Amino acid sequence: MATADGRCSMSDRNALRREFIASTGWADARESLLAGDASFRKYFRLVRPSGTAVVMDAPPPQEDVRPFVRIGRHLRTLGLSAPEIHAEDAEHGFLLLEDLGDDTYARVIESGGDERMLYERATDVLAAVHAAPCHGLLPDLGAYMGDGLIDAAMLLPEWYLPAASGEPTPPEEIASYRAAWRQCLAHLPDSAGDTLLLRDYHKDNLLWLPARPGVRACGLLDFQDAQRGHASYDLVSLIEDARRDVSPAIHAACLARYIGATGLDAADFRTGFALMAAQRHARIIGLFVRLLERDGKPDYLQHLPRVWRMFERALTHEAVAPLRAWVDRLLPSALRRIGAA
Repeated sequence: MATADGRCSMSDRNALRREFIASTGWADARESLLAGDASFRKYFRLVRPSGTAVVMDAPPPQEDVRPFVRIGRHLRTLGLSAPEIHAEDAEHGFLLLEDLGDDTYARVIESGGDERMLYERATDVLAAVHAAPCHGLLPDLGAYMGDGLIDAAMLLPEWYLPAASGEPTPPEEIASYRAAWRQCLAHLPDSAGDTLLLRDYHKDNLLWLPARPGVRACGLLDFQDAQRGHASYDLVSLIEDARRDVSPAIHAACLARYIGATGLDAADFRTGFALMAAQRHARIIGLFVRLLERDGKPDYLQHLPRVWRMFERALTHEAVAPLRAWVDRLLPSALRRIGAA
């Protein structure tokens, strides 16, 4: 029976999943919950003597597996390690996926893996996407550009500033923030061309697959929200991670590696990188406060000092000067300390 918002009950959902698994020939497998994420999706590992597989359970109407299928198959045509899709039931929101294992970048780094090698290989993946025909783009992808970037960055004045100041953000300051962003984005160079963005390209969504050669050693997860946009955005996600410090040496090496591999104009790319970094960090600063105040999730506040440091670094670039002026006026240093030790 469906709930008021159209979802199946848990028991009905479990029954549907068992039916899907049986239809794929895996009815004899042992099932265990592998992971969930911030969405409604859950993942289950199937184990039997002949091998393993993963079931994505993405219940409609909250989730739609079709973008994952489309982008995943496209990434595989580019020679990248997205999981192979063995079976699908888009109507009910189930996929049977290749099991790429548990060795996320986060776990490998924590256990003493070669951090520089891992980050450089992930950077090579992004360079390979840019080198692909049409920079890896597919028809009808949404654009993470212009007003889309600004709308996402509105979390800073709408959530962080009121929490830090104790007062609602005046409408005129909301408008001035938008205007500042429009001025900044007018400086965004277009020499790199629009590129496929995976959007959540960081240590928790990358898997280390050392038995595979070249860029295929970096396994890809969580790419269903892919869009088109500036080539620097995914590199920002990778080396300016909100939840861990990336050493300055690795940061510089990956930035230079990407520019060298793509042959892009270094000054133009670094300008775009600063703008995308400012946008991403502004969004995340507001997002972490929203997670606290709306969703009762305080754990993310521990990362705010790091994100503020990266945001302030991005704001030093001349292309971001209009936004820097707004931040300095509305958010002086005393208001940048929510979650600071």
